[in-house]
Amino acid sequence: MGFVRFFRENIRWLMAGFLMAMMSSLGQTYFISIFAGNIRATFDLGHGEWGAIYAAGTMASGMLMIFAGGLADRFRARALGAVLIGGLALACLAMATVNKAFLLIPIIFALRFTGQGMLSHLSMVSIARWFVSNRGKALAFAGLGYALGEGVLPIVVVSLLKFYHWQWMWGICAIVALLLIPVLWRLLAKERTPQSMAENDQAKGMTAKHWTRLDVLKHWSFWMLLPAITMQSAFITSFFFLQVHFAEVKGWSHLELVTLFPMFSISGIVFTLIAGWAIDRFGAVRLMVFVQPALIVGFLIAMVGFDYVTLALAIILMGASSGANSTIFSAVWPELYGTKNLGGIKAIATASMVLGSGFGPGITGYFIDKGYDFPSQLGVISIAVALGWLSVFFCSRWAQRDLALSA
Repeated sequence: MGFVRFFRENIRWLMAGFLMAMMSSLGQTYFISIFAGNIRATFDLGHGEWGAIYAAGTMASGMLMIFAGGLADRFRARALGAVLIGGLALACLAMATVNKAFLLIPIIFALRFTGQGMLSHLSMVSIARWFVSNRGKALAFAGLGYALGEGVLPIVVVSLLKFYHWQWMWGICAIVALLLIPVLWRLLAKERTPQSMAENDQAKGMTAKHWTRLDVLKHWSFWMLLPAITMQSAFITSFFFLQVHFAEVKGWSHLELVTLFPMFSISGIVFTLIAGWAIDRFGAVRLMVFVQPALIVGFLIAMVGFDYVTLALAIILMGASSGANSTIFSAVWPELYGTKNLGGIKAIATASMVLGSGFGPGITGYFIDKGYDFPSQLGVISIAVALGWLSVFFCSRWAQRDLALSA
């Protein structure tokens, strides 16, 4: 089926996935960290203190995701998505009115859980379950919601912060989130298939069975993939979390740095679409070995670069890895383990990524306070990511063998 026809026939469900992915931006690190300088100044926090607050809220969110992610298997995306966006709006309102530093931990938790955690999770689980033969195209389109947020929001918000108080911006975000609830409700007024309730006729995974979460936790494949997906999240998150600090070290203004972020998004869009096409042609398990190499090279370039062209190349490579990662790994889980218990299974992976996005800024912020700026840390980080990639490489080979035997 051609993409135009596919999009036309499935627009309401594709747009629902896109909308949930885009709204998750309000709980993503690249958005929250735009306000890092303002928050630190308002509450007199050091890099390590702010990193610790962020890590605490994020890691609590990740722990809850392990248990809450399975809700995507039990409730319709329409109802669960509306509740999550409402919760995200309340979290934005809380950030708009916070006046005590200790309250930042539960607010960060709420933003991360509803936004980065559950909305992102629900978007990808719903799309992966609704679509089978065109899963790659569908995941790629929904993933464009992330790219739109990454490319547009930083420039808009940083520009507006010159004229408006940072907490006013969070109030606006709360209003926008509330206004989008009826949009999602309308898009999902008609269910695409009975699979939206995760009941019958689910696709099977390796060894031609419906995998449970316990089965996955006992299998070598998940543990071989875990380091790579966790570090990908941890250190891309760290880059965006420390964007104000990174700009200072490189001798740039914050606004100059964020003007490069659309390149991250454009690169992400291109490789999201390429990955979506390739998944339908070759399979996600075969493709997952191509995700980390671009990130490793991007980090090494960011470590040594100071000029516009060099840092632009680094950010383009990071965007390419991020775009491919979000689409490919969203398709890896149903290929390996089937769709019957996909919400609960993917919740473990999502929780791992959320936990990674918590400890990444915490660790890097700690070493900044010890005198090691973030660019100087990128060499060690690149080595760690490379070791994770080796694990993915061997997992891909062995899993392809098992998938072939069960075909």
